[in-house]
Amino acid sequence: MEYVAVILPSLVVGLLFWFAMKAIFNADKAERQAEARAQAEADSLAVRPTDRQGPESK
Repeated sequence: MEYVAVILPSLVVGLLFWFAMKAIFNADKAERQAEARAQAEADSLAVRPTDRQGPESK
């Protein structure tokens, strides 16, 4: 039983570290996806006005 008492704190700290890193990587992935969506939307909006014929081009 003393082996469990010795190893348990290290396991708990290791699990906490793993969960923290997983959360950080998931947040980073979500941020990159949101940035890519925003960039794609901005690119599509930047291209769209030049395709249309407005009253000023007559």
